[in-house]
Amino acid sequence: MKQNLSLQQKLLQKLSPQQIQVIKLLEIPTLQLEQRIKKELEENPVLELENEGQEPEEDNEIRDDEAPDTDVDNDEFTFDDYYDEDEDIPSYKLNVNNYSKDDVYVDIPFSVGTSFHEFLYEQLGMVKLTEEQSQLAEYIIGNIDDDGYLRRELLAISDDMAFNLNMEVTEDELYKILKIIQGFDPPGVGARDLQECLLIQIKRKHSRVQHIAQKILHDFFDEFTKKHYSKIQNRMELSDKELKDAIDLILKLNPKPGSSYSNPLNKSNQHIVPDFILENINGELILSLNQRNVPDLKINNTYLEMLKALGQNHKEKNKKEALQFVKEKLDSAKWFIDALQQRQTTLLITMSEIINLQHEYFQDGDETKLRPMILKDIAERANLDISTISRVSNSKYIQTHFGIYPLKYFFSEGLQKDDGEEVSSREIKKILQDCIGSEDKSKPLTDDKLALILKQKTYNIARRTVAKYREQLGIPVARLRKEL
Repeated sequence: MKQNLSLQQKLLQKLSPQQIQVIKLLEIPTLQLEQRIKKELEENPVLELENEGQEPEEDNEIRDDEAPDTDVDNDEFTFDDYYDEDEDIPSYKLNVNNYSKDDVYVDIPFSVGTSFHEFLYEQLGMVKLTEEQSQLAEYIIGNIDDDGYLRRELLAISDDMAFNLNMEVTEDELYKILKIIQGFDPPGVGARDLQECLLIQIKRKHSRVQHIAQKILHDFFDEFTKKHYSKIQNRMELSDKELKDAIDLILKLNPKPGSSYSNPLNKSNQHIVPDFILENINGELILSLNQRNVPDLKINNTYLEMLKALGQNHKEKNKKEALQFVKEKLDSAKWFIDALQQRQTTLLITMSEIINLQHEYFQDGDETKLRPMILKDIAERANLDISTISRVSNSKYIQTHFGIYPLKYFFSEGLQKDDGEEVSSREIKKILQDCIGSEDKSKPLTDDKLALILKQKTYNIARRTVAKYREQLGIPVARLRKEL
């Protein structure tokens, strides 16, 4: 019974506000940290930037002999608990000297052009249509996705217009408007599937093999996608050159026409701001946090004086409420600054252990020197919980002298070679990439052949494992890698 009660008490234990702050801050990358600090500054007036309101440090201290009466209804907080004897609250700040204060960093603004859908609406204005037809066209354009496809059925759009706009429109009427939109730029826009998208584009091409490419897409699209080129050649009675030229023409088409004309704000490949900076100076690896846009914080002196004054008159009800409010804000500010400091410490400890374990790799960035490493390995070396290491490695990047990498990149499983040496799965993937990159594209290597090559290199890997690594690398099967 005692053991069960003890276990239940542990399960019900709550995290402290500071622990919650640290967990939340650990999860966010540097790019979001700046916004998080700005939000905290806006919400908590007790916090301020280090360079604001500089005052003599001696005035910031609350000494024991100056502490107001702490008996607030005998069950309230005490100032002795709130302040340590040796604690100077304004000294709770964040300083990382990873850059010079004299450095000037200028944010260069960028202009945003016309969005993809705005471009379509502009073209719509150049077409002579009735008011009802224009309304139909606008509705269809609104349903076209960022890739340029209309992925909704015309019948569903017809039902929507009847329900939302009280307009009775047939599928044939919508199809006529869609054909007009499919004549817009970029070529292929408004297609309902990949085959239609490529057919719209190929009709605009002027080439001696244009009619052959169009027939392949229209009549042999399934064989084309599966790269059964010999079947196409036999059925169409094409020469090797005709087939090759037609296939080359098709492969130059854009399967996602909308992506060629999109708003840069909507692009997924946003600018990466590294959380760590690693420099190799004469063979010595020097790690630092990227704190360029992270401001130094401190406690506002005005609120310390206010707390002191309110503490002397805490018996009055309104003074007591104000005192509680100021204390809560001070607590929150103190926890936030402490959490930032702990975040820095945890990040540096974790990244330092990763570098220590992968020291040989970080010297020159050779992937074959990456050692097997999992979260547990770093957690044990850093004396931290695995969940903490997971939070640190998630969405974090490091800038090295050989490129910018996500922290997750350095974690990989371990496999044993025939001689007993343990190697990283990353090393095996690199060899796979090299083998596939140098293969004869007319006769690409199958997974069985790749497994045989790895075995000859003393990597005893099963075919299914080769297939798994190949899929993780985003490389298709041999048949789909075949080229004429």
